[in-house]
Amino acid sequence: MTLIRPFIGLRPATGFASDVTAPPYDVLNSDEARERADGRPWSFLHISKPEIDLAPGTDSYSDAVYAKGAENFARMLAAGIIERDAAPYYYIYRAVMGDHIQTGLVVAASVQAYNNGDIRRHEFTRPQKEDDRVRQIDTLNAQTGPVFLTYRHQGHVDVLIDEITANETDVSVSADDGVQHSLWVVRQPDTVDAITRAFDDIERLYIADGHHRSAAAARVAARRRETNPDHTGDESYNYFLAVIFPDNQVQILDYNRVVRDLNGLSQEDFIKEVSKTFSVEVCNGPVKPEQVGEVGMYLPGQWYRLTIDPQRIPHGDPVARLDVSLLADHLIDPILSISNPRVDTRIDFVGGIRGLDELERRVDSGDMAVAFALHPTGLDELMTVADADRVMPPKSTWFEPKLADGLVTHVLD
Repeated sequence: MTLIRPFIGLRPATGFASDVTAPPYDVLNSDEARERADGRPWSFLHISKPEIDLAPGTDSYSDAVYAKGAENFARMLAAGIIERDAAPYYYIYRAVMGDHIQTGLVVAASVQAYNNGDIRRHEFTRPQKEDDRVRQIDTLNAQTGPVFLTYRHQGHVDVLIDEITANETDVSVSADDGVQHSLWVVRQPDTVDAITRAFDDIERLYIADGHHRSAAAARVAARRRETNPDHTGDESYNYFLAVIFPDNQVQILDYNRVVRDLNGLSQEDFIKEVSKTFSVEVCNGPVKPEQVGEVGMYLPGQWYRLTIDPQRIPHGDPVARLDVSLLADHLIDPILSISNPRVDTRIDFVGGIRGLDELERRVDSGDMAVAFALHPTGLDELMTVADADRVMPPKSTWFEPKLADGLVTHVLD
């Protein structure tokens, strides 16, 4: 079993990449996707968010939505807007956001490696979201959104990729958010083989983002294997679409929290309760935590810096010592009585890309009562949790830049 393999990609035809490329399906709600796709008939959002082509308010999990996505997919194929490559290739994918550059490899990653733990997880999945991705893959007979994988960087892999990216790009598009997405097609058989061998020497890969997509791909593969009497293991359903980036190029931003109420406490009593575990410092401006154990807290019109007593940090536990866990275990659960943030509607999560101004806006508008700004989870922390076969609390990591949908699709033959 190889960890990864090349595949016959389905890509925008020459001249259509900017028309097709779209944000990933899970970063826009239906209204935002509808607005983003307005006047863009070839946007991949018509495939990844097909409810935008149905009546507003349509249940995004309805049969009609999946059928519409398949119809739009077939329409773009028939019109020649997206085309299949001639042979199995790898693809080098570079995303540039401001000064940040990350360059990775688009591959078909092994479902067996995922099932064996050679591609490691760090999050639980939610059944409804996993079911949604299963239905989407089955209806399209394709995997459209790549799973974001990472690995401990290797010098010989860097050299291979640097040699390829020294050439002209095959595709380069600038997204609406200013991120530049570029693609190189690796057509040379010797280079393709060298990449496969290089990754066979890598002990394991880690899912950074895309747990629902990878879990769904594994479920689809299991079902198709069971119903295929001629199963060999070489079928395309035994692999899932992924982009692999080296860990030294991956950027994790903070993933912050806002809570709707103070659990019946006045602001004064709430701060007194917080002070039992954290030192509380009144600050003149926004607080962006600079170290582990530090949290920015915003109440209407006022920022505070919270610092937990180092003696309370369980350094031997890779999950409990995370900042998101420290905040949950010592404040959000015991003081605000939110024990299950996966389902509790009193808490919401704000990606760090939106900045601290968004936290202030949510609180000052009266929508939320308090906001917490966190120090970003480190990629080494993520890998340590995954290596220990543990899972992180929900919404622990926010990766930027986001991977574009539509640049490469993996069809299940």
